[in-house]
Amino acid sequence: MSFTETGTKMTLAQIPKTVFSFYRDGFAAMNLGRKLWMIIIIKLFVIFAVLKLFFFPDYLGTKFKTDRQRADYVIDRITLTGSADVSAQTDNIFAHHKQKEEN
Repeated sequence: MSFTETGTKMTLAQIPKTVFSFYRDGFAAMNLGRKLWMIIIIKLFVIFAVLKLFFFPDYLGTKFKTDRQRADYVIDRITLTGSADVSAQTDNIFAHHKQKEEN
C-alpha cells in the first residue's frame, strides 16, 4: 500500500489511474515539451517507416520462395567463419540454396 498526499491509503487498483492522471496532467500543461514530442515522433516515423522502404529491401522474400530456404540461408550466414573473402562465401551459399531449390 502507498499513501497519497493527504495520507490516505491507496489501493492497488487506484495506482494505474493515479499514474495515468499524473502523466495526462503533465502533458496537458506542457508548451515546449509538446512540440519536442511531436519532433521526436516524426523522427521515429522517418527512421522506421521511410528508411525501411528505401534502404532495407526484403532480401529474403525476393531471393527465396519458402520459409525453409530462408531459414537455411540465415543459418548458413550466421555460422560463416571469419575469412577474408566473405563475398565469395556468400555467392557459394546462394548458389548452394539455388541448387537445392532446383532439386
